[in-house]
Amino acid sequence: MPTHSQSSRPPVVRPLPSGLDAADLFQALSGLPGRVWLDSATGQAAPVSPVDDVVRQLSRYSFLTAAPIKRLVAYAGEPNPWDELSRLVTALPRDVDASLPPFQGGLVGVVGYEAARWLEPVELAGCHQHQLDDLPTPAISFGVYDWVIAIDHFENRGWLICQGFAAEDFNSGEADHCSAATRIQRANQRADQISDLISAVQPKPLEQRQQRRRFDPPDRGRNDLHSNFTGKEFRAAVAEIVNRIRNGDSFQVNLAQRLTTASTLDPAALYLRLRDANPAPFAGFYDGGDFQVLSSSPEGFLQLRDRHVETRPIKGTVPRTGDEAADAKLADELLRSEKDRAENVMIVDLMRNDLSRVCRDESVVVSRLCEVERYQFVQHLVSVVEGDLVDGVDAVDVLRACFPGGSVTGAPKIEAMKTIAQLERNPRGPYCGSMGYFGCGGGADFNILIRTITATGGRLQIPVGGGITARSQPAAEEAETWAKATGMLRALPSPPPPSPTKIASSATHSANPKISETV
Repeated sequence: MPTHSQSSRPPVVRPLPSGLDAADLFQALSGLPGRVWLDSATGQAAPVSPVDDVVRQLSRYSFLTAAPIKRLVAYAGEPNPWDELSRLVTALPRDVDASLPPFQGGLVGVVGYEAARWLEPVELAGCHQHQLDDLPTPAISFGVYDWVIAIDHFENRGWLICQGFAAEDFNSGEADHCSAATRIQRANQRADQISDLISAVQPKPLEQRQQRRRFDPPDRGRNDLHSNFTGKEFRAAVAEIVNRIRNGDSFQVNLAQRLTTASTLDPAALYLRLRDANPAPFAGFYDGGDFQVLSSSPEGFLQLRDRHVETRPIKGTVPRTGDEAADAKLADELLRSEKDRAENVMIVDLMRNDLSRVCRDESVVVSRLCEVERYQFVQHLVSVVEGDLVDGVDAVDVLRACFPGGSVTGAPKIEAMKTIAQLERNPRGPYCGSMGYFGCGGGADFNILIRTITATGGRLQIPVGGGITARSQPAAEEAETWAKATGMLRALPSPPPPSPTKIASSATHSANPKISETV
């Protein structure tokens, strides 16, 4: 029987040498544009409980790629790109190798929160006019990648997978119209180029690959980090949402504050720190050219395999303390919290409704409801909703039907999004959007971009938020945002000492208070 690399049909597949570290592979690709790492970064070697094992199962695969052969980029306010995205995905090869990890080349990218404006243009018209877009990023940014390094963390194995399609294939709308021989030739040429980069990576023992650097607790009083709300203003915004909910405008609204600071470290190097400081199963790095997205997200949005779709809404958060008994007590309090459970169930209902637009009615089920999952610094209340697609629906249709995720908007979705646009000072950008892939063969996997840093214009954006309900207490909601920021703040390098001029400036600039003024 021929090996993968001897196949007469695409893709060309070459096993990686054993012992290669994903972080070293990521750095080996640093000379290539459009670098991507869909990174299952939890580093959890063994489950502590059945629910912890669920987190581990989510962390099985990681994917690295770079040098896209084609890009799709659109900013909010430009012509609607969703149909073009659908055309590119439709042009992908239909076949995949079932013996390999699920992503074997295709489109990888970021759908920013503001991409929803193309999906609900009438209802959201005018809502965002007051927002200051001081650090603009594309609302949709995708690259077409014809090769990928796929890693199976369970089996400690990896593969270089090359499809061999080219940009002109997508101009005609058919990536598989050329002969298999032509694609094989292209794939082998690309595999040779990437193999040369991989050959410079030195294998490491498993224990060394699992080691993570240690970080001091974050300095919330650092002088270089500012919020677009004062603490008083954020609490007032929470109170305003509570009043709107009690008046019947909505049931739940997600509200975020945006932290910003100067970007003093290369974004790729900062991502390596972030994945050590706050590992998560839906983490990732995306280089969009003028901007980079660094995410340590614990939340999966949509996973589509064999026409079966799953979504994993998160609502309800308590911290991790480092003490098992204390963590167990906090988890029990989370499970018993009427506010958090109500918040979670509302989003489950919203996601059931969204999936019913693209799935067979009888197939939409809630397979897990309000279970606690444990991460590095927080514990979350998580549910799972699943369904089977109706005929004629593809992965882009699913994303369009469900975007943005209900856990980062509220319910009803459109009314909640109107409130968000009215109360938040800046566009969200990638935050609360999604990062992921549309793969050959029709599969897809996207996260929700929470616990996410966006680098652009020499600045870092670090938004943090939470769901507001009628039971919300403004001070507690504000404190929850800081708990969620912990892992990201730990990853930031220490700030330089402030100059007297900067101290005077920050003391008089009330729109951007120091963290110590907002906690």
